[in-house]
Amino acid sequence: MERVWAPWRGEYIKQAVDNDSSKCIFCDFLRSKSDKENLVLYKNEFGLVMMNKYPYNNGHIMVTPSKHAGDLGSLSEKEYIGFSDLLRLSVKVLQHVYAPQGINVGMNLGKAAGAGVDTHIHYHVVPRWNGDTNFMPILAETKVISEHLMETYDRLSKGFK
Repeated sequence: MERVWAPWRGEYIKQAVDNDSSKCIFCDFLRSKSDKENLVLYKNEFGLVMMNKYPYNNGHIMVTPSKHAGDLGSLSEKEYIGFSDLLRLSVKVLQHVYAPQGINVGMNLGKAAGAGVDTHIHYHVVPRWNGDTNFMPILAETKVISEHLMETYDRLSKGFK
């Protein structure tokens, strides 16, 4: 597989590698008022929904709880239900805005499982369409994203309103 040199991703990842919630990208975005700049689509007392700055597909979003927690067992029942409701809302918005033919929902728990941010749990929610894997990933090992991030932001933020 070819590798794409993307050193700018290092700063994005470094923001979230410490177990200290004062250095966590999700905690920072929960406190921030710069929602559009941070690609945050929705916030409530239980968490936030934000776009993935490096999406797998158009509409790739992440859902995270307000509590800085590295595992699901650290959430109270109320926090877990609120977090789950955010996930359900996110799926509904994606279905309404993009009408995908399927949706991948996943969570990587721990570095060994592939978590880029392992100290603050989060779901990845990715809309999918039949045929969204074309020849580019197969022949060139390159993923093509056909919509600008800010266009995606505008479409999805209207869906969350």
